[in-house]
Amino acid sequence: MDVKRLLLLIPMAVLAYLLVIQWNQDYGPTDYDSTPEITQSSSDAPSANAESSNDLTVPSTSAPNSAVDDGLASNTESETSSRDFIAVATDVLDVRIDPHGGDIIYAALPQHKMTLDTERNYVLLSDNSTRSYVARSGLQLDGQASRIEFTPESNAYRLADDDDQLVVDLRADVNGVDIIKRLTFERGNYAVNVDYYIANNTDAPVSARFIGQLARDNSPDPSSGVAMGMKSYIGAAYSTPDERYEKIDFEDIQNRNFENREAQGGWIALIQHYFVSAWAPPQDQQNLYYVTTDSSDRNVVAFAGPTSNIAAEGEATLGATLYMGPKVQDHLEQVAPNLRLTVDYGWLWFIANPLFWLLDKIHDIVGNWGWSIVLLTVVVKLVLFPLSAKAYKSMARMRKLGPEMQRLKETYGDDRQKMSQEMMKFYQKEKINPLGGCLPIVIQMPVFIALYWMLLESVELRHAPFIFWIHDLSVKDPYFILPILMGVSMYVQQLLNPTPPDPMQAKIMKMLPIIFTFFFLWFPAGLVIYWVTNNIISVAQQYFITRSIEKDPSVGKGMRTK
Repeated sequence: MDVKRLLLLIPMAVLAYLLVIQWNQDYGPTDYDSTPEITQSSSDAPSANAESSNDLTVPSTSAPNSAVDDGLASNTESETSSRDFIAVATDVLDVRIDPHGGDIIYAALPQHKMTLDTERNYVLLSDNSTRSYVARSGLQLDGQASRIEFTPESNAYRLADDDDQLVVDLRADVNGVDIIKRLTFERGNYAVNVDYYIANNTDAPVSARFIGQLARDNSPDPSSGVAMGMKSYIGAAYSTPDERYEKIDFEDIQNRNFENREAQGGWIALIQHYFVSAWAPPQDQQNLYYVTTDSSDRNVVAFAGPTSNIAAEGEATLGATLYMGPKVQDHLEQVAPNLRLTVDYGWLWFIANPLFWLLDKIHDIVGNWGWSIVLLTVVVKLVLFPLSAKAYKSMARMRKLGPEMQRLKETYGDDRQKMSQEMMKFYQKEKINPLGGCLPIVIQMPVFIALYWMLLESVELRHAPFIFWIHDLSVKDPYFILPILMGVSMYVQQLLNPTPPDPMQAKIMKMLPIIFTFFFLWFPAGLVIYWVTNNIISVAQQYFITRSIEKDPSVGKGMRTK
């Protein structure tokens, strides 16, 4: 290359790099953890005037898409504004409970911070002017799903350092029926057991039915970023023995495009990036699953348990489990079967699941998710090496025999049919597969896509550091060093490949490192680490195979003796 041209290109490249850095700071995609914190003292805290519990409806089984008890009477504004929320704090949950109905209207996660550089807790549930997302539960007594005004024993609860369990009891009397709504919190557990203890002190039987609902508006996911226009799923999902994992888009909920399901066991959930809330009723009981919208036009996914008949002076217990936390597969599996499927790896889940299992096992040994990705890549490359080696050998043979291929092109250039025939003879004699060079990409693409979704969905990588300037593997490299290294490694790999005979194709191939570098600028750092490592190992493998082919005197011998 001309020295003057090189001296011009270097400062232009540096200037372009600085411009990209500055553009990213000013106009680039917003990371999920740049969302402002929702604190109890801010305007985003639960409002005392929030009417989060006004619609506890159950559809009629005779009319699947209709609802009864719609438009339930709510407390007056003065009654609502006078309520005090009940604060409950454990090592992993910080929640607020509305005594009107006993709903959880605020849930923060102390083990997960809103941003990497602050101590502010991540807020999953909240009911305010910015976002409305609550977990409701109630009783349908004698066919009426009225809200119950509970009296707590205290307005503040905290899990003691020497306790493993915290019990919050809310009490009420409904026309002679004593009700205790008990929420049981456990140390290190994001699942809360919600139970109703019912004592019928009247002289007539009563019926009771447990209802669990998750209500959310259409506000954006505060924990989701965008990479290449691909966003993680935000919406509802449910599970039954017949349908292990099915999604329900918010649009379908608004349009009531969902047939009610009756099934034994199962669960319903609201899913967003990294986090999930879910109701899991007892797995041995028959439940009704349905969707609706409430008076605030929020999306509601819900279940209703079987109706229990309680004789006069009789007692009954109804309950379910509420999960509010990160999508950690081990935690989810303990709550209900198939709840771990909310960690959605897409259609290549059969590749992503074993990859994550292996990644997790490696992390148990090395203790760093970044190095775990590097070692996982090494294992994947070793497994795929026999197939890759065939492709590298084919490319090396084409590279060595390039001059002979060029001679054929010059000889028969004006007769395309004759040139194609001669080229096929040439490939057969020299045992060259002209498509062999594409094999490594074809093999790696399913693995790459599976790894993309696996790394995108793994909450374990959120705020996980690697080395030096990489402090969070779940977001892009702030200085774009990794994408640039990826582009350089891709360019070096191209130098080992044979030059395409078509000039236009050759120009396109030269542009690919630049195009891919641009694509990878906003990919999560963990994914780019995989691709850089993959390219470096590929270059090493291809280099040694190419050298061995070039030193092999038998390659091209047939053409020389023709």
